[in-house]
Amino acid sequence: MTTRETRSLGPFTFECGESIPDLELAYETHGEFTGDNAVLVCHALTGSHHVASGGREGGWTAETDGQARAWWDDVVGPGKAIDTTEQFVICVNVPGSCYGSTGPAATNPDTGEPYGTDFPPVTVTDWTRAQRRLCDDLGISTLAAVVGGSVGGMNVLEWVKRYPERVERAIPVAAAARLDAQCVALDGIARRAITTDDDWAGGDYYGNSEPDDGLALARQLGHLMYLSKDSMARKFGRRAAGRDATREDFPIDPAAGFFPYRDVESYLDYNASKFVARFDANSYLYLTRAMDDYDLAAGCASDADALANFDGEVLVMSFTGDWHFTTEQSEALAAACRTADVDVAHHVVDSDHGHDAFLVEPGNVGPPIADFLAHGTAGRAVTDTTTETGEAFAPVHASLFGD
Repeated sequence: MTTRETRSLGPFTFECGESIPDLELAYETHGEFTGDNAVLVCHALTGSHHVASGGREGGWTAETDGQARAWWDDVVGPGKAIDTTEQFVICVNVPGSCYGSTGPAATNPDTGEPYGTDFPPVTVTDWTRAQRRLCDDLGISTLAAVVGGSVGGMNVLEWVKRYPERVERAIPVAAAARLDAQCVALDGIARRAITTDDDWAGGDYYGNSEPDDGLALARQLGHLMYLSKDSMARKFGRRAAGRDATREDFPIDPAAGFFPYRDVESYLDYNASKFVARFDANSYLYLTRAMDDYDLAAGCASDADALANFDGEVLVMSFTGDWHFTTEQSEALAAACRTADVDVAHHVVDSDHGHDAFLVEPGNVGPPIADFLAHGTAGRAVTDTTTETGEAFAPVHASLFGD
C-alpha cells in the first residue's frame, strides 16, 4: 500500500522565532502501520518524500526526476532492505523544500503571493519538529527506526538528540555531526552563484525569469562534492564530449571554440539543466544553510552529551571515497556514541564512488541496513566492522553480508 498526501499542521513557529499561519507537509507512506513498525526515512538535500516507486499516481510527472523520484527504490520496498511488507515506511518532504511542503515557493496566505525570501529561516531542528508533529497526527508514537543519508543523516541525529524516547534504532548514512569548513565554503560559493544572478531579484522572481544560470552553477558545485577524484577519472578522464554534445545551454567565452568540450563539462551541464527544471533556487539557498548550520552538539557540552539520553541502537554507515562526509567524521560520531554508552556499529563501505554512493550503490547499502533492522548491534553489521573493543574500524565489502 502506497499513499502520497499533503497534510496541514496549522500554525508553526520556527527555531528562529518567526511563524507561519499554516505548515503543510507532503509525505509518502509504504506498507501497513501495525503500531510498532514505523520507519521514518529522511531525504537528502534536494530529494523529496518520493522515496520508492508505487505507480505514477499522486501528481508525479516527468519533471520530477533524478533524486526526487523514487530515489531509494532499490532499498525501500517489498522484500528489500527496508521491507515494506513488514515495516510502515514514511518519508516527509522537509519544510523549506519545493516538493509540496511549505517553503519559499509556496503561497503566503496573508499576501496571496509566494513567500520568497519572506519565508522564515529553517533548520534541521525545524525539520525534525515538523516530522514529529506529523507522526503525532498519524498516531505514530514510537519509531522502530529513523534512517537517512547526507543531511538526512543529520536529521536522524536530531531525532536521537531531541526525541530519544521515540526512536528505537537510528541509521545515519554518509553523514556527520557537522559539516567541515571546506564544504561550508563550497556551499557559500554555490549560494553566491544564485544571489548574484540578476534574475534572482532578491528572491522575488516567481512569475518572471528565474535564476537558472545561478542555480545551475550551484548544482554543478554540488555534483563535484558528491563525486570522488577516482570516480571522476574513471567516468570522464579528459575525454572530449561526443559530437552530439553542445554548449548552447550556457554562455561561453569566445575562445571556447578552439578547445574541446570535455565529457565532464557536458555531464555537469546536462545534469544542471535537468536540475533547474525541477528545483527552486530559493529552496536551495534555505536548505544548504540549514545543512551548513547544523551542529549536533549545539546547546550541549559535546556530541556525546547530545546523545546521552538515547537508549536505543545506532548504525553509522560511511564510504571510503566520500570526502563530503568522511569515514573519519563518521568514526568520530561512533566514538561519541560509545562515550555516551550508546550501542553503536560503524559499517564502512570500501567504495571509490564518493558521497553519492549511498544513492547509487544499493548492493553496499541495503544488506547492513537490513541486518541492523533485524538484529541491531548484535548482528553482523557490528561484528564485521569493529574490533572486540569497538575502538577500531576497517573497510568492509557488503559481500560479507551474503548467504
